[in-house]
Amino acid sequence: MKKFQGRVITPGNVTAEAVVTTQGFNTLASFQMALQFGDKQVKCGDQNNAELHGKPLIGKALCLPQTIGSTTGGLVLYCACAMHKNPACMLFSGHIDSLAAAGAVLADVWVDGVTMPVIDSLGDEFLAYVKDGMKITVKEDGTVEVE
Repeated sequence: MKKFQGRVITPGNVTAEAVVTTQGFNTLASFQMALQFGDKQVKCGDQNNAELHGKPLIGKALCLPQTIGSTTGGLVLYCACAMHKNPACMLFSGHIDSLAAAGAVLADVWVDGVTMPVIDSLGDEFLAYVKDGMKITVKEDGTVEVE
């Protein structure tokens, strides 16, 4: 097991299976099928992200460098949480952008029954180490354990 320390954007404790991308994560393209057309498995719809395309995102530890794409990204993330179609957590190797942070914080404050810890600044070593299927445990203080 390896531990990483990041900055807490939204707090929480969770254990989930990792899904990993080393590319920017397009929030709108990734969640559009689930939010608009009722994909219950919440498979990543971003055809430009070969690492995630077609993989389920719901209940997973989403490990990524950053989000990219539309200015609707924060709203899409909030809606995914409100519809209970969100990842278990989002773990950023770098600094989170303001849109993703806004969506995560709004969901944390306004959506009852949903906890989606978001941690950023975990470092490049985190993203190089973690692989799909690894067990991830997130702690309230921003500690991320990878098994």
